[in-house]
Amino acid sequence: MSTAAPAALAESLRPRWAQDLAALGTATDGQALGERLLAAWSEPHRHYHTLQHLTECLALLDAHRDLAERPAEIAMALWFHDAIYTPRAGDNEAQSAAWAVRELRAAGLAPAAIDRIEALILVTAHTGVPVGVDAELLVDIDLAILGAEAPRYAEYDRQVRAEYRWVPGFLYRRGRRKVLADFAARRPLYRTPALREALEARAANNLAGSLARLG
Repeated sequence: MSTAAPAALAESLRPRWAQDLAALGTATDGQALGERLLAAWSEPHRHYHTLQHLTECLALLDAHRDLAERPAEIAMALWFHDAIYTPRAGDNEAQSAAWAVRELRAAGLAPAAIDRIEALILVTAHTGVPVGVDAELLVDIDLAILGAEAPRYAEYDRQVRAEYRWVPGFLYRRGRRKVLADFAARRPLYRTPALREALEARAANNLAGSLARLG
């Protein structure tokens, strides 16, 4: 869990962005793009899909990097997976993937790598079962918050509600119940053995608690 202020998180992520972009073998330092990404992740309407979430995801990737086939591509997918985020929109992942494709083409990345990164970003819509080691790891990282320890999970719960503060309470509870019930029904929720062992039981407890509170 990161409790740093957004400005401090942004500062800590600047060298990480340069490192992750360089790992792909691109011909640009990408500094301007990195600043645009940091600005996007810092938009005022965000409460959960923020630099905190990005930082947590990248840290989890670092902890499980040895499980990935192409860790640099997972890292780039994480940078872009919520780069475009509007709570009222239903195509945030598609828009984020399209942005990544445009920028990575301009940076000279190989088309095959761009295609893989695009597919990784799209899988974070969580509408289907991820296929492949990297997709499974990416999805598990994105959903790791469901298995967070109680204080962080409670914070996450509040953050998601804040992003949807414009939705009336009864409608929010109904929609949120549907989303969480879908995750709770997945067996297993985490497809990467290491993350399943670490998070599955706690995620089940967290989800059960949330569903009970939602009624």
